[in-house]
Amino acid sequence: MSVVFTDETRERAREIIARYPADRSRSALLPLLHLVQAEEGYVSPAGVAFCAEVLGLNKAQVGAVATFYTMYKRKPTGDFLVSVCTNTMCNVLGGQEVYDTLSEHLGVGHDETTADQRITLEHAECLAACDYGPVMTVNYDFFDGVDPSTAVSVVDELRAGGRPMPTRGARLCTLKEMAVQLAGFADERDGAVADGGPGEPTLRGLRLAQQHGVSVPGFDPNTPIRSKAEADKAAAKAKATEAAAKPAAPTSPVKGGDGASATVPAETSPPGPRDAQEAEAAGVAANAPASDRKPAGDSTGAQERNLNEASAGAGGANSAAASETGAQK
Repeated sequence: MSVVFTDETRERAREIIARYPADRSRSALLPLLHLVQAEEGYVSPAGVAFCAEVLGLNKAQVGAVATFYTMYKRKPTGDFLVSVCTNTMCNVLGGQEVYDTLSEHLGVGHDETTADQRITLEHAECLAACDYGPVMTVNYDFFDGVDPSTAVSVVDELRAGGRPMPTRGARLCTLKEMAVQLAGFADERDGAVADGGPGEPTLRGLRLAQQHGVSVPGFDPNTPIRSKAEADKAAAKAKATEAAAKPAAPTSPVKGGDGASATVPAETSPPGPRDAQEAEAAGVAANAPASDRKPAGDSTGAQERNLNEASAGAGGANSAAASETGAQK
């Protein structure tokens, strides 16, 4: 049975699309996929159809994106996605042992979900935290320096309904709640971002920068972040100022049809959208795609000539002459 998405999801979809220029609406596809995942827990065929419908794409285009990125799940996923890094650094430090222990303890393998639908386990090739290894994440929040015992404690607390505190970052949320944030909406849980803190290796770099006086020129950490409307207004003002300060294009005299002098700009303006579209259409017409019957660029005449020369070269008495003719050609 097809899923009917809620009115809230449809309203949020319209809000996401409105973030992008009208002729660039397909750029909204990534957050829209997170949005449908927030409702169903994965990107279902119905979710693919929904994204295609609201963006005017076909389902193949949406599916190609959804299957490319690993954060989009193509089958139902548990409330908590537990990812264990098994790449080189974490593996050397015991990452594979952590994964194997969790797999045996939970009774599931890679990309499998426990019977209570609470935990989905996966091994990750890299979680970009080598200086904290071995690491695992729960819905992309980090648990650093884990060992088999601490990893089992984390998943047991999750299955019991608890929310263990990550080593870094805010308090845990479910995968659906995380998908809402990835779609670009604030986490509305009470105190959602009240906890957490940075890791010691991260602070070490900051302390070294402060110790040696390394800073970004003109950076003021107290500068407030502008709204989109304010940023657009500032960008338009800067563009207008730049256009006003730009010197006029040099001109050169030419003779008109009646012999009178005239001037035209020495530099032509870039082609408009219609010119670009016509040029693209002309290029496509002049370069027809190759069919399955022959390689691109080969004409039938060239193929027949090559076959005839090869056949002629196979004749006993004429083989030497054919070879000489081929060499001359």
